[in-house]
Amino acid sequence: MYSKEETQRLKREFWVEFAQKYPRKWILYDTKIKDFSFKFYVDNKKAQVLIDIEHRNDEKRIAYFEKLEALKNILEEEFIKDLVFEKQYTLESGKNISRIWVEKLGVGVSNRKYWDEIFEFYNEKMNAIEMFYLEYDSFIKDIEQF
Repeated sequence: MYSKEETQRLKREFWVEFAQKYPRKWILYDTKIKDFSFKFYVDNKKAQVLIDIEHRNDEKRIAYFEKLEALKNILEEEFIKDLVFEKQYTLESGKNISRIWVEKLGVGVSNRKYWDEIFEFYNEKMNAIEMFYLEYDSFIKDIEQF
């Protein structure tokens, strides 16, 4: 078991090493859609690549989610398989968002032997999500004004 400080140091090292192995600028929060972002997540059981739609206006949030859902077949056939679509996802804080993700189970940030496997997973899946987004962003952004 690691102390809080050791865990923080290990996570910092993890992200620094990832950035060194894959030195590129990811889209992440720069989608040009308010509260619509791509995220990396890792803990001691899994690694995930996420699309989080956190718009406060539920109608807008659901409209963006449904745009992605409408493209689900294209997304899965041409870009990335095994995505989980969840229109109503509740964060630990209690906030409701919409989330789409793919995960790799059985890996963890505290065990360095998994790092390369996680980095490859991140690079492959996030790159696929970004390529999809860059191709379909105008369609996704075009929701009716509320």
